[in-house]
Amino acid sequence: MAAHPPPAVSKSLSARAIMAATAGNALEFYDFITYAFFAIQIGHAFFPKTSEFGSLMLSLATFGAGFITRPIGGLVLGFYADKVGRRAVMMLSFTMMGCAIIGIAIIPPYTAIGIAAPILAVLCRLVQGFSLGGEVGPTTAYLMEAAPLKARGLAVSWQSASQSIAATTGASIGVLLSAVMSTSALDSYGWRIAFLLGAVTLPFGLWIRRRLPETLHEEEPHAVTVTRAQTRLGAVRESWRIIMLSLVVLAGGTISTYVFDYMTTYAQSTLHFSATVGFAAGALGNLVGVGAVLWGGWLSDRIGRRPVMIWPNVAYLLMIYPLFVWIVSSGSPTVFLVVNIVLGFVSSVNAGAFYAAFAETLPKSIRGGTFATIYATSIATFGGTTQLVVTWLLKATGSPMAPAWYLLVATAAATIAMYLILESAPAQVTPHALDILPELEPAHVR
Repeated sequence: MAAHPPPAVSKSLSARAIMAATAGNALEFYDFITYAFFAIQIGHAFFPKTSEFGSLMLSLATFGAGFITRPIGGLVLGFYADKVGRRAVMMLSFTMMGCAIIGIAIIPPYTAIGIAAPILAVLCRLVQGFSLGGEVGPTTAYLMEAAPLKARGLAVSWQSASQSIAATTGASIGVLLSAVMSTSALDSYGWRIAFLLGAVTLPFGLWIRRRLPETLHEEEPHAVTVTRAQTRLGAVRESWRIIMLSLVVLAGGTISTYVFDYMTTYAQSTLHFSATVGFAAGALGNLVGVGAVLWGGWLSDRIGRRPVMIWPNVAYLLMIYPLFVWIVSSGSPTVFLVVNIVLGFVSSVNAGAFYAAFAETLPKSIRGGTFATIYATSIATFGGTTQLVVTWLLKATGSPMAPAWYLLVATAAATIAMYLILESAPAQVTPHALDILPELEPAHVR
């Protein structure tokens, strides 16, 4: 029997389509990010207990292994999505992530199988990285292409919001498990429960993604970008400016994200707070980030991408150092929670606006692959090393302010790059120019 093609996307983005793309993306990120929240416990399970610092560093290095294959996944799956469709790749990446998370959850500890434990953990992380690398670009392209022209920022902001939802869920489960389980139980099997909870959602994720309409071959009226290139490589070359600037922005955002994911570990190993405080800070910081990124995406549809990118990032830059001083000088768990909430909100406002600006500036013929590859490359370079760098800086300097120094440099560079990105919001681009673009270059508007 011949397979039925997926239904064509409607003129407006339905709530069901947003939910499907967002839920699947959130589940993938939950599986990937949960490792960061349980880095200490995983280190105890998979690595020899030579020292607390050595175990943590080996665990974080394994976490970083997942970033090695993200650019490969972005390149392979992203450009495959530009060729065959967004939906097929979103199904494939989700299946791979589900298999990998089950693998990590059931690997026996080092005490049972020795060196095979960390080897298997690294292999699972490599599969996770490959699948997630091919997830972000097609999902972002799908959300933008299915959205009404004047609601792209809000639609695309669900990409970033889903990541915060995933991190909030992972941290909340950490709060619950650390509150009801002893330290030895959390080390032994508690963290495995968090991973298996992500795995049980696999059938649901496959079901909702299977029902998504395809957007790749839908006409895109009033495209902002015009390309005269006849090949995908030529289109990439024409888009070099937005690609280079986006690399810098993503680097800054990645370092910020993974510094704050590291705060669970920082709370326990540096500030000597309980695991519950660390998990609560992660949950609350990411929870307010969901509202912030959606508000920022909505606002960017009305006043433009650039102001929503630039000014919140300037405010974030000015807040980092004094708020970290407040954390360290007070030694208070309450202050730690408040700072995570404040910085979590301010640092998230610009994400939806930036994702929309990057996606709508790229030609449709290379949107999925280029977005995925650049995103994954930046994440691999900086996300996979951030927690190792911060842990090393804390050890080398002996100063609990080390995370703030790293954040300051990364955020300053990202702010400059955001300033140099051109406006792309349809409401702010000259309407006359949008109207005549299809007439001027009918064969090349993507």
